[in-house]
Amino acid sequence: MGWAAHYIEKLNEGEVVSFRPRGNSMVGKIESGQLCTVEPVDSDTLEVGDIVLCKVNGHEYLHLVKAIQGKRFQIGNNRGRINGWIAGTSIYGKCIKIEG
Repeated sequence: MGWAAHYIEKLNEGEVVSFRPRGNSMVGKIESGQLCTVEPVDSDTLEVGDIVLCKVNGHEYLHLVKAIQGKRFQIGNNRGRINGWIAGTSIYGKCIKIEG
């Protein structure tokens, strides 16, 4: 069970969640400890540049959609690292607000 399991469960139930992720992989978009609000999302509405709560290779991330090919999404951070390609079913929510 990863750091986001509780939030993913709530998103799957249709709830909006807020949390303060830690780390520097999204610096420039999200600073470590900023409050992020994430809402459930239909993957068909996602665009390149959206910040999503997702799971790639068993790891949970609040990272960027870097590319879209049909129903597949490439996920990466804001520092140039690519996590990998996932299906829309591995995307649980979209970040809609970032605050201090």
